[in-house]
Amino acid sequence: MEQTRVSLERDGDIAVIVIDNPPINAGSAAVRKGLMAAITTVESDDSLQAAVLIGAGNTFIAGSDLREFGQPLAEPQLPAVIKAIEDCGKPVVAALHGAALGGGFELALGCDARVAAPGTVVGLPEVTLGIIPGAGGTQRLPRIVGIPCAIAMICGGERVGSAAALAAGLIDAEIQGDLRAAAVLHARRLSGTKRRLRDRAVPVADPAAIAEAAAAALKAGKRRPQVQAAIDAVVATATVDIEDGLADERAVFERLRVGREAYALRHQFFAERDSAKHPTLADVRPREIRRIAVIGAGTMGSGIAIAALDAGYEVLLLEQEAAALERGASRIHAHYDGRVNSGKVQAAVAAACEARLSTSLDWPRIAEADLVIEAVFEEMGVKQQVFQRIDALARPGAVLASNTSYLDLDAIAAATARPQDVIGLHFFSPANVMRLMEVVRGKASAPDALATGLAVGRKLGKLPVLAGNAFGFIGNRLHAAYRRQCEFMVEEGAAPQQVDVALEAFGFAMGPFAVADLSGLDIAWRMRQAQAATRDPAARYVHIADRLCEVGRLGRKTGAGYYRYPEGASRPQVDPAVAELIAKARSDKGISPRQLDAEEIQRRAMLSLVNEAALLVADGVAARATDVDVVLANGYGFPRWEGGPVYWARERGPCAMNTDLDILAAVSGPGFVRGDVRYLLAD
Repeated sequence: MEQTRVSLERDGDIAVIVIDNPPINAGSAAVRKGLMAAITTVESDDSLQAAVLIGAGNTFIAGSDLREFGQPLAEPQLPAVIKAIEDCGKPVVAALHGAALGGGFELALGCDARVAAPGTVVGLPEVTLGIIPGAGGTQRLPRIVGIPCAIAMICGGERVGSAAALAAGLIDAEIQGDLRAAAVLHARRLSGTKRRLRDRAVPVADPAAIAEAAAAALKAGKRRPQVQAAIDAVVATATVDIEDGLADERAVFERLRVGREAYALRHQFFAERDSAKHPTLADVRPREIRRIAVIGAGTMGSGIAIAALDAGYEVLLLEQEAAALERGASRIHAHYDGRVNSGKVQAAVAAACEARLSTSLDWPRIAEADLVIEAVFEEMGVKQQVFQRIDALARPGAVLASNTSYLDLDAIAAATARPQDVIGLHFFSPANVMRLMEVVRGKASAPDALATGLAVGRKLGKLPVLAGNAFGFIGNRLHAAYRRQCEFMVEEGAAPQQVDVALEAFGFAMGPFAVADLSGLDIAWRMRQAQAATRDPAARYVHIADRLCEVGRLGRKTGAGYYRYPEGASRPQVDPAVAELIAKARSDKGISPRQLDAEEIQRRAMLSLVNEAALLVADGVAARATDVDVVLANGYGFPRWEGGPVYWARERGPCAMNTDLDILAAVSGPGFVRGDVRYLLAD
C-alpha cells in the first residue's frame, strides 16, 4: 500500500495494521485511504481471522490532520473507515499507546475492543477547536460512560489516562509489557465475535443529572456554540437511532469546521505549536536540570515551587526570614492538602511531591541547584543584590533565572560575573496554574541556557514563549498598550465599568479595570514611575490611575480601586467617588466628555494590541507575529475563539488596518508610535 502511510503485516492468522505517519500519526487522507484498503484485505482474506490496529513510533493517532479542515475533505472520510471496520465480519482490536485523541479515539471506538499501554491518554478534544467530534464520538462514547459523563468528557475536551480509562470501560485492558503481542492475543480470542459499540444501548440517566452536566459544561465552555452542539448530539443518543445520530453529528461537524470560530481556534493551535520552534536553538542541547532552587517564598515563589515539584524536580525553597519561609512552606502544604481532599491528587502522589521539597535560610545551599529561579520583589535594586549573592554561591554552569515581569534583564545579569548563564523565566500568577511562561533572552544569554529554560518550561507543563529583552517583554508590553488605550477612552468620556462590560462582551475573561484592581494598581504605578524619566514629556498621559493610588485605592487588596469591594459582597461595586475623581481629572485637562459605544471601545482596544504587536515584531522582541496571539490567549484572558490580534488583523487585511491605525494614532495623540502592519500579515 505505497504512499498510504499504512502497512499490513501478518502474525499468523491475525492482520496487524500499522499506521506510520510521523510525528504523531495524524489521521490524514493518506492514512484513511490506507486503513480502508487494509480493512478490505482483512475482510476478503479467508486466512485472516481478526485484525489489530497499532501506531508506529511513539503514539497511536494523536488527532486528525488539522491542515485538511479548512478545505473539502478527501475521500474516504473517517466515518466511512469506521463503518468499514464495524461492517467487517472479523473483529478488529485497537492497540493504543501514547495518545488516541479526536479522530484517533473515534477510530478506536469503532473497533471491537481497545487495549492500551500504561500512560496512554484518550479523549475527544474537538470542542477546544470550535467543532464537535464528527466520526461518531458523540454517539459511541455515551454507550460506554452514559450521557452525563459523556457531556463532561466531550465538552471539557478531557484527556483520560489509561488507568482511569480502564475503570470507565473506555479500554478493555491495560497492557504491561509487549502491547502488540497482547493485542494480537486479544484479537485471536475474539475470533468470530463482533462487539460493536453501536449495538449497545445507551445507559438510562436521570434527567436531572443530564441537566446538571449540561449546565456545568455550558458554564465552563463560555456558552460557545460547539459546546451546545456537542451537548445536543450526546443527549440525542437517548432517543435517536444511531444512524440518524451519526448523520446529524456529521452535519454539525461539517458546518462548524468551516466556521469563523473554528478557523480562529485552529490558528491558535498552530501558533502554539510554532511557538516551540526556534531554528537557532534546534540543535542546542539543554543543560541537565535535576534540582531547582527558588529564592523567595511569597505567592509567586511558592507557586513556582509547586509547579517544579509537580514536574518531578527536587526543589529548594530559600528565604531570608524564618517567618516568610514558614508561610511559604505552609502555603505549599495547604495546596497539596487541598488537592488530596478534593480528590484531584492521590495522597501518595502529593506526599511524594512534598518529599522532594526542602526549605532553608541557608543560602550557600544554592550551590546544590542546577537552576536558580529568583522570585523576589519587582524592584531593580533588590533583584541586583539577590543576583550578586547568587553569583557568589551558585555552582559553575548553573542557569540563573529571574522571574521579573518587566525589568531590564541585562541590568540584572550585569550584577553577576556570568551573564551568559542568566535568562528570564517570567511565570504568570498563579504560577502553578497559568500555562504561559515567557523565556527572556538577554544580550549575553547562552543558547544552551535559553534551550534549558524552554525545556524546563515544557517539563513544567507550560507553554514557553521566547521573548527578547525589552520593557514588559511581550505580554506586559501588549497589556500596557491595551490598558493605556482604555485609559484614554475613560479620559474621553467612557466609565471604567462601561469599558469592562464592552470588552468582556467581546470575550475577554475580565475587563482591564477589573484586572487592574485584581492585580493591584500599585504594580502598574511602579512600572509607570520606572518609565517616567524616559517618557516623552509631550506624550499623552492619563493621571487617573495615579490619583487613585495616591489616595490609597490600590484595588481589591485595599477594598477599593476602580471599584469598591465591601466585605462580604460577591461582586465589585461601582463607586461614585471614582466618577468624581475621573470628572476632576477631565476638567483639569479641559476635556468635555463624549459618548463612546461598545463597538468603538472594542475596536480601539483591538487596534492598540495590533499596533503594539507590529512594534514588538519589528523590534525583535517577539520572534514571530503569531507568538503575540499565543501570549495573549494563554496569559491575559484573550478569547481564544477570536484567534488573537494578529489573526484579527489578518482577517481585515492591510488596507483596513492601515486606515484604522491612522485613526487610532490621531485619537491617541502625541507620543503614539505607529506600527507597520506588514510585520503581522505574513508568517
